[in-house]
Amino acid sequence: LSLNFYNPKKQKLMKSVGDKFPKFKKPAILANKEFSEVTSADHQKESKWMVIFFYPKDFTFVCPTEIVEFNNKHDKFTALNTLVYGASTDTEEVHLAWRTHDSKLADLSFPLISDTSKSLSKKLGILQPGSVAYRATFIVDPEGVIQWVNCNNDSTGRNVAEVLRALEATQNPGLTGCDWKPGDAVLKLDVFNN
Repeated sequence: LSLNFYNPKKQKLMKSVGDKFPKFKKPAILANKEFSEVTSADHQKESKWMVIFFYPKDFTFVCPTEIVEFNNKHDKFTALNTLVYGASTDTEEVHLAWRTHDSKLADLSFPLISDTSKSLSKKLGILQPGSVAYRATFIVDPEGVIQWVNCNNDSTGRNVAEVLRALEATQNPGLTGCDWKPGDAVLKLDVFNN
């Protein structure tokens, strides 16, 4: 009989809402296909939000569908004062090779970060036993605090429209009810009725 319990020496719990996003400085392939570094402070310096989505591997099947959809909606994220980053445990050279060989990824509007040391994936608690990242998405506010988290299994692509809706709801100063969409009214507190 084998029981798997959380063991803090093996794996940290996944970072969640209210946690500070870990500091990082990672190599990346930028939108213009140049190599550079991206840091956790970049979005904070510009007083912007950050959406960072991790995917398991380059040159796979589900991952490019998500990257393409984040790219299709990039202008909407930009309009919401948000920087978008993709990230995996592949090298920046592999990111570039993938972008060069897959025409759908050729013209991305955001960087792909390389977490080859797996240090960021470990700090976030999203490193799989097979040493690739889970399909996890984090919305981080301009102060570096995580405000929304989503994690899918490898075979299930995330819903980028929902990430965008969650970002808009999170940025809204009011109370956003179930299925709230931009343009919907926010909830009003009524202390006399439950």
